[in-house]
Parts: sequence; C-alpha cells; structure tokens
Amino acid sequence: MDTAITITRGVPRGAEERVAGLYWEAFGRKLGAALGPAGRGRAFLARHLRHDRAVTALTPGGLVVGVAGYQAGGRGLTGGGAGDVLSDYGLLGGLPRLALLALLERTPRPGELVMDGIAVDPAHRGTGIGSLLLAEIAAVATDHGCSRIRLDVIDANPRARALYERHGFAAGHTERTPHLRGLMGFGAVTTMHRAVPARPGGGAPGDPLEQQR
Repeated sequence: MDTAITITRGVPRGAEERVAGLYWEAFGRKLGAALGPAGRGRAFLARHLRHDRAVTALTPGGLVVGVAGYQAGGRGLTGGGAGDVLSDYGLLGGLPRLALLALLERTPRPGELVMDGIAVDPAHRGTGIGSLLLAEIAAVATDHGCSRIRLDVIDANPRARALYERHGFAAGHTERTPHLRGLMGFGAVTTMHRAVPARPGGGAPGDPLEQQR
C-alpha cells in the first residue's frame, strides 16, 4: 500500500485533461467507437467532466494517479449530453455515436450508487490505489444514503473483476454481447453488487452538493 497517496473527493481544478487521459487509457477500447479518435475523445471527456462525481488519488505533488467515477443524483463523472455530442461531432457523426453511448448507459435504481469504473496510472498499479479508491467510494455511497453499490465489469478485464471480488462485490447477471467484441473489445458484461453498511444511528444526509443547489 502506497502511504504517500492521498485520496480526495472530486476532480481537482486543472486536472481535467489528466483525468480524461487516465480514463481513456483504461476504457479507450470501449469508448473509442463512440468518442474516438483518441485525441478527440480525451478532449470531449475533459471538457464535460463533472468534478463532483469522482474520487481521486493524488501524489504528494498533487498529480492525479487514480480516479473512480460514480453516478448519483442523476449525474456521473463523464458528462456531456446528446446536444454536446452533436455539437462536437456534427449531426452525421454524432447520431451513430449517441446510439453506441446508449449501449453503455447504466441508470441507478433507488438506493443504489453506480460506479463507472476505476482508472489507475500504469506506473502506480499494484500499489493499493484501487483498494483505496473503492474504500472511498463506499464512504461516498453511505453519505448519499445508498444501500448498495453497483458496477459493470467486462470479460476483457479479469484483473478489475478480481479486485472487485476482493472488496466484497458479488457477480450477478451476465449479459452476452458478442456483437460488440469487434467494435468495443468485449463480449460479455457482468453486473456486480456490494452492500453498503447503514450509517450508525440511522439516516443519511443525502447529497450535500444537491442540497446546496
């Protein structure tokens, strides 16, 4: 475990391109068909990140070396709606991209926090950053009053699935997607869940960021 790493909530201002780069490195094969080419996709993610929908791992110098995004309150880390896609990619290029993005959409159920995934800088993998990010995501879920965390893991990423299983996630339904293997690099998606302990004393404050609006 890298004790020099600090885990914080939110994407630091000025780190948008760094976070987008980490996300693209981890999920570019899956996102490339919808948002590529790579440079354009990274720029789109950086422009539309929602800063309050992630936990990040920082070095002592403030460099982001890990990020875990999540959905809550109707918003996720990777923002950008249909209008943004059409504006950035044009009508002809945007419409098929929207269809592909719809395949990746996951909507939280009541009492559920959906995690978008974890991305860790390759030079810092194996140092425990993924575990630290998952622990903070669990704390975020508690603060949002959620009773469980849900995520999807693709068959092409067994390392991520092993990490989730070590942290109490159990596999549920597996959806076979052989038609996406050539396009997005995976042929099956497994939904995993983990229960979130109730807040001591009962009750939860909900989303303080939403309460401030």
